[in-house]
Order: sequence, then structure tokens, then C-alpha cells
Amino acid sequence: MSPNGTTSEIDHVQRHKNQVEYALIPFSVTRSPNMTTQDIYQEIRPYNDNEVPAAIERLISDDEFITAILHYKFPSASKFLFWLLAPLLRYKLRSTLSKIKTVEDVQINVAKYLNKTIKTTTGGITHSGLDKLDPEQSYLFVSNHRDIAMDPALMNWVLYNNKMQTVRIAIGDNLLKKACSTELMKLNKSFIVKRSAKAPRQMLQALGLLSSYIKHSLETNNSIWIAQKEGRAKDGNDFTDPAILKMFHVEGRKRKESFADYMNGLNIVPVSISYENDPLDLQKAKELNALATQGSYEKGEFEDIDSIIKGIIGNKKRIHIHFGDVVTNAPENADELAVEMDKQITQNYHLFPINYAAANVESNDVNQGVISELNEKLAQLTEEEKPYLRALYANPVNNAQKIKAEPSL
Repeated sequence: MSPNGTTSEIDHVQRHKNQVEYALIPFSVTRSPNMTTQDIYQEIRPYNDNEVPAAIERLISDDEFITAILHYKFPSASKFLFWLLAPLLRYKLRSTLSKIKTVEDVQINVAKYLNKTIKTTTGGITHSGLDKLDPEQSYLFVSNHRDIAMDPALMNWVLYNNKMQTVRIAIGDNLLKKACSTELMKLNKSFIVKRSAKAPRQMLQALGLLSSYIKHSLETNNSIWIAQKEGRAKDGNDFTDPAILKMFHVEGRKRKESFADYMNGLNIVPVSISYENDPLDLQKAKELNALATQGSYEKGEFEDIDSIIKGIIGNKKRIHIHFGDVVTNAPENADELAVEMDKQITQNYHLFPINYAAANVESNDVNQGVISELNEKLAQLTEEEKPYLRALYANPVNNAQKIKAEPSL
């Protein structure tokens, strides 16, 4: 793969496109006479208020969850010490979490934790474009994707602190290999995207249910966050996968609505989130180089969890989130809509000094300190890995320049 992302992950998406598009045909949810609408989505939806206490109790009773907390707090402790501490931790968790009875209670506690995290791991969060949105309206936020947990969490934090409803978050089932992970995500308004489905019929059913659930959420005044493509943009290229937009339209086909009309009715908002510093930049560069040189990259069993933790506790410096214009005049096909959304996401991506430095573009904001910081990062990598780290920070600049150079219609 080249540092500009012309193969590897982008090709990975292309290799699966035929399978995905095969599944994107009209689908109707089969229900028995006794089934309610809520039952249909039970397998993928977040928890409701009445399910919160039981989910919290399952978490507290989960040995892996308790062990994970103890390992994080006491990484060098022995198994014997874990055995001694586990009952004390469970007692403390029950005492603390017994006050949480509803989804809103969960959101309030998450916001408190995020306030502390933002103070200790960022140089502050700014945002723009939110004033154009109606607090009473539900939206389908389609965002670029740099961090597994923090992208939707930080956007939710901005919404919450501006008196707007927080969103339901799309999360791939590849991140939910542990039961406690599923409990945590579904408590925090996450719904499951079944990426593990491989057989055409399974994919058809999974995509149909997902598309139906997204529309159902919007119609019941619940906003949605979903990434613009599967996986993070580890190469800094924020491009929307048209297959995501086609997935949205599966429910539209069932309702016999054209692609353009259905997209216009979803209140799609392209979102650009930019981090001055990516705590996982070195890891991403190493992974992309491994893909290029070895043809594959095998993740460790807990690598995604480790990435989530590093993304949360790592220094991100300044962060900016831009809420784009609502899509109201969609073209008649997914490819053209993807291009239009990419223009918004790229043009509204806030460029920091390190982006200009990595792209070797002159800027008054680039000083010797910025150059030294970039060089310190590069010094930790091999010669083969360095271009991938530079591309991670440079490609937002390069892509913005390409759009700027395009002739206006």
C-alpha cells in the first residue's frame, strides 16, 4: 500500500463490495403476530430504561469485567491479589452503580467521566456548525472515523453540553467479542452492526434489519452516529464508502422510495472530527506498513480493546468537530452522494500545524516546536514505516488542496 491509501484498506473495502451490493436488495422484516416493533430490533438495539439495572448487575457479576478493571488499576498484581480484591470491587461497584436506573442516568455518568478525560487528555474541544441544527430534530450523523470510542463520545459530549439529545452509536460486532463489552456498549446507546455475517442470506438479513432500525430510530426522534466507512481512516483519507449509503436505502427500497428522496428524508449531516495529535499514530503506521510488506496484518486478541483504552487516555491535544450542512438535495446514486459528502467532510476538517508540517506546506502556524514534534514521532519508526505516519497527518491537507483545485461547476 502506498502512503496515500491507494490499496490495502481501500482495496479491502473494494474486495467486499460485490458481497455487500449483492445483499442490498429489498428486504422486509418477517414478524410473527405476537411480535412488537421493539422485539424485532432486540438483538441489535441499545438497552431500554427497564433493562439498565439488570445489565449493570450482569456486568458486576462478570469475572472478565472485574479482572479487566483490576488489571488496569494494578497491572503488576498477582492472581491471588485479584482474587482478594474482586469481592471488594464488586461491593464498591454495586454501591456506586445502584443509583443508575435509566439510559439518561448512564449518559449523565458518561458525561462526568468525559469531562475529566477531556481536561486531562486534550487541549480543549471546539466545534462549529451546530447552530444550524434544530435541537428538536433527529439527524443521521455520518462522520469521518479516527478513534474507535472517542469519535462518537466526543460528538455526544458536544451535543449534551449544548442541550441537544445524544445519539445512538453504530458499533461493529468485531469489537464485541466479550460479553461485558456488549453490555457496556448497549448501556451507552450503542447498536450493533453485524460485520461478522458472511453468507449472502445472513448479510441480507443483517443489512435489512440495520437499515430498518436506523430509519425507525430517526422516526422516533433518536439521532444516529455512524462512521463513513468500515474501520478507522488510518491513512488520513476520509472517504465515504458508497456501500454505507446503499445500506441506508435498503429500507427505502422496501418503502418504494427513490434513492434521492429517501436520502433527503434522513437528515444526513456529514461530520468532520480532527485531532491535533493521534495517540495511536505510531501503531497505525506500523500496521499499514505490515499490510504493505507482508500482505496481511493479524490483530492480537485484545488489540481493539487496547486501542480503545489508548485512544481514551492518550494525549489528543486540541480537537475540533464540525457539523456540516444537512443533505437536502441528494443525487440519484450513492457514488455521487459519497463524493458530495466527502467534500463537506474534507473542507470542514480543521487543519492543525502538524498537518501542514507533515505535508510540507507552508503555514504561519508551523514553528520549530511543531517540526521537532513530528521528527520525534518519525524517529520512533523504521524508514519503511515513516511515510505512513507522515501520510496520516498530511493527507487531510492534500485532499483539501485537491478539492480546492477542482474547477467549480
